[in-house]
Amino acid sequence: MKKICFLTDSLFTIGGVQRVTAVVAQALAADYAVTVVTFDRRASADLSLYGLGSSAVAYRFFSYPRAGRLKTLVSKTYSALYRKLRLPWRWASQLYGRSSFPSELRMALAHELRQGGYDVIVGVHAPLAVRLATCRPLLGGARLVGWIHNSFDALYGSGSRYVGPELRRHYMYQLEQLDATVVLSRADARRYPFATRVIYNPLTLRPCAPSSGQSRRFLAVGRFTPLHKGFDLLIEAFALFAQEERQWQLDIVGEGPEEPLYRQMIARAGLQQRIHLHPFTHDIQRHYTGAQVFVLASRWEGMPLVLVEAMSHGLPVVASDLPVCREVMADAALYFPVGDSVRLARCLHEATRFDWPARSAAALSTARRFDLRHCVEQWHGVIEGRADGEAYVSASAVKA
Repeated sequence: MKKICFLTDSLFTIGGVQRVTAVVAQALAADYAVTVVTFDRRASADLSLYGLGSSAVAYRFFSYPRAGRLKTLVSKTYSALYRKLRLPWRWASQLYGRSSFPSELRMALAHELRQGGYDVIVGVHAPLAVRLATCRPLLGGARLVGWIHNSFDALYGSGSRYVGPELRRHYMYQLEQLDATVVLSRADARRYPFATRVIYNPLTLRPCAPSSGQSRRFLAVGRFTPLHKGFDLLIEAFALFAQEERQWQLDIVGEGPEEPLYRQMIARAGLQQRIHLHPFTHDIQRHYTGAQVFVLASRWEGMPLVLVEAMSHGLPVVASDLPVCREVMADAALYFPVGDSVRLARCLHEATRFDWPARSAAALSTARRFDLRHCVEQWHGVIEGRADGEAYVSASAVKA
């Protein structure tokens, strides 16, 4: 039986990436010996999350040692120079890979991974995928896979909070050294200068009763992180909408550092009785069942799992006009320009006049495409090194 490792920053916290990783790992454990190596503290391990307590997945907890002061200083100096000058050569990228990941850290991670004797190691998120590429000479013959959970523009575009254009070339060079790179949409696959595999995130929860479409409630779900999910835009749009529409309400489910900002915005608009912030819950299905329309106001997305969850409960969707949203939902959603709260407000008005039964049926039909079994079959192809099925997409000749 092949041994598979998922290397991830966190598994035992609430988030879409954590849930998808947990669900996929558990599904693959039916055919492989699966281990998750996580940077979570052992004390934070909560096996009640995502059904982990009843799975055959093994867990290991890893933390980096400290690097020496002199080496850290030298490494930071070169790393800063590389980012500033955007050096174009591969050798400069290789050197940056080592300077940004000093040998003490590199050797410790490689030692942890070698201990498992894994046949396949999956780096969850772009930074850990790049770390795997840097560690490649130390990992023997393991098949190395990067699993990219954010969109190309969010990672490498101007103003990125993750990588940014100054490291785009470095990431392309490093990811190209992996045996496979998995992305979440064909739109993103076309942006990479090498072949990638497209595997959509699957539906990871069991839907409850579908919405009745009678509640007059909008719903949005996600982490309260700066800019990303666009809840600030949604609150602005709902405030405009609420000047004319007196009956509908808005529920936002999530937690994170921007919660105080959202509460201030709601208070300034005098909408405390109509916009409700709810904490994350293991019973998110009741929010889907109790809503009438789902709203995704994100400024960027890799593959928004909440769309599939909402549609699996029969919710029509209003969404940012992102390429991945068009790819996932086609004409089954009502779109507004990314970042445009005025147009979003107009879409909210239009959503109150939906042919709800027809929209709900279209949503349910679209959600059926994201079956976990299909996702697992595609992961089998990645693990076994096959380039079969729809998951394989040839990259365009876009220059990194």
